[in-house]
Amino acid sequence: MKLKFYIFLFLLSSAVFAQQKQIETSVDTTKNKIGTEFKLTLKTVVSSKSKVVFPKPKTIGSLEVIESYPIDTIKKNDTYELIKKYGLTQFDTGKYTIAPVQILIDKKPFFSDSVRVEVASVKVDTLQQKMYDIKGITIVDNGIGNWWIYVLITVLILGIGAFVYWYVKKRQQKKIEEEVYKTPIEKATSLLNNLEKKELWQKGEVKEYYSELTDIARNYIEEAIQIPAMESTTSELIQGIRTASTKKKMALTPETVENLERVLRQADLVKFAKSKPLDFEITEDRNKIQKVILTLDNAIPTELPTEEDELLNEAQRQRQIKIQLQKRRNKRIALAVGTVVFLLAATTTFFVATKGFTYVKDNLIGHPTKELLEGDWVKSEYGNPGVSIETPKVLKRMDTEKLLPKETMALLKEMQLFVYGSMIDNFYITVSTSKFKNPVDIDLAKALEGSLKVIEAQGGQNIIVKQEDFQTNEGITGVKGYGTMSILNPNSKTSTKAYYEILLFKQDQGLQQIMILHEEGDTYANEISERVLHSVELRKAAN
Repeated sequence: MKLKFYIFLFLLSSAVFAQQKQIETSVDTTKNKIGTEFKLTLKTVVSSKSKVVFPKPKTIGSLEVIESYPIDTIKKNDTYELIKKYGLTQFDTGKYTIAPVQILIDKKPFFSDSVRVEVASVKVDTLQQKMYDIKGITIVDNGIGNWWIYVLITVLILGIGAFVYWYVKKRQQKKIEEEVYKTPIEKATSLLNNLEKKELWQKGEVKEYYSELTDIARNYIEEAIQIPAMESTTSELIQGIRTASTKKKMALTPETVENLERVLRQADLVKFAKSKPLDFEITEDRNKIQKVILTLDNAIPTELPTEEDELLNEAQRQRQIKIQLQKRRNKRIALAVGTVVFLLAATTTFFVATKGFTYVKDNLIGHPTKELLEGDWVKSEYGNPGVSIETPKVLKRMDTEKLLPKETMALLKEMQLFVYGSMIDNFYITVSTSKFKNPVDIDLAKALEGSLKVIEAQGGQNIIVKQEDFQTNEGITGVKGYGTMSILNPNSKTSTKAYYEILLFKQDQGLQQIMILHEEGDTYANEISERVLHSVELRKAAN
């Protein structure tokens, strides 16, 4: 009720009653250049049961009909207001009369008023105007946006991850069966050969060489003789071998045990005392370990395995192969995923550092007004007198009879309202046109004040107002009000800081208003507002 009260007060100061004809005739302008469109508008108000037929002429008088626009229907209580527009033009200069047009209402003919128009020539002055060079070719943006860049980067990163997976798998050409050994001696012999291929001590890595050499020997002893060799000191290990030799009746010579002990103590000196044996000593130690392992293996009493044992061992071997294969596969997947994650993180960090966090967030997660800005825009004409404007979305016509009280509507000859969004949305725009019944001198400053009172009634708070003159591209002047306000969300009870711009124009008992409202600091919304306001074109009101 408060909103209706403010609107009523605003309109009451400049509106009176008037009588309406059966057919109302108007043109957007009475003077135009050659080939430019005159827009003839015919209006009539009929009952809901009446049948109205508008003609489809190719010419009206001496003017050519270049377009017959669809009929616009507005329901008012039990009546309908029908609006029909014709686009007319003439390619010869002179003064012409738009002849009356016959409209059939319930099969009865009614005629529109004749209108005098003038077609003027275009002045071309080649002497006074400056001459300029021919401009070069301008590259036009294809308009597809930058989304393909992000898709390409994502595909490239995924491709790199797939390549890493394939490359690691390719590097694992050696069959996994070779790493699952049937016996401890087979494992020890293979590991000794692999150790020699690494050429560690030749590269100066003597400590690493002795560490691997003794680990091979200790692992063999632990698996073959069941002695905790990996956890034992050198003395404990030698004592354990002697005890096991007696218990298992192993035929070991003192020389074999002494050679093993000598190599183990040499390794301790290399690892802990930083001893550096000579090259021939290293070779001898390697040969001693190999000989000790072979001697121990020959000394261990052997038992012929049964068929069941062989089947069990083969099953265990196959199970080990599957486990190793799964580990390799998991390793490849982890490496590929890690590469992709690293590249994504590196790419994101690069864009954050160069473009800023907001840029990355808006392009990855999305932003409502950014999508509006980069979407398909629509240019259309709204209301009467017409307001031609370009917007991200088509504005929706609102039923003013439901928004305004009957007392207020009675003071208006005509009012139309078109809206996109709402005051609590990311972007809100309204276009309204109204015509008053009585001649009045409209004060745009007071009209702006009335509009702000309406906004205040809808939840606007702490409104800061700045005012300046505004001029369209056609030179029509009006008033621009702009500033900030706080908007209370009735649902969440939270307050949002918003920026608004209001344009007001007056023409022959008519008022045209454009309002834009969005969150303060939204750069995308600022670009939308600038583009919308730059596109504003006004039709001159017809009497």
